Amino acid sequence: MSDIDRQPVQGAIVEEDIHLTLVELCQACHAPEEYVIAWVFEGVLEPVGAAPPDWRFTGPSLRRAQLAGWLARDLEVNPPGVALALDLLDEIAALRARLRRFGAR
Repeated sequence: MSDIDRQPVQGAIVEEDIHLTLVELCQACHAPEEYVIAWVFEGVLEPVGAAPPDWRFTGPSLRRAQLAGWLARDLEVNPPGVALALDLLDEIAALRARLRRFGAR
């Protein structure tokens, strides 16, 4: 291995450090504003700010909005269905993490 291969990689996790406006989030997840606003009211996304022009979304919200967009666009799931599907996916992930902690595969 060369010295270059052994050097530690340094960097920031951009996803956690970003703050997107409503417009930026819509562009990033290829979803109309109406969808994103509906997802906020369904509890799918939790922006910081009082009103849509003031909303700021974090990196984890971007990933969640991308998944919500896929559900809405490709599977034609309505906003309440998106909220339910994402809640169930979160629950599955939590249960899998719990199983890993107890040594199950």
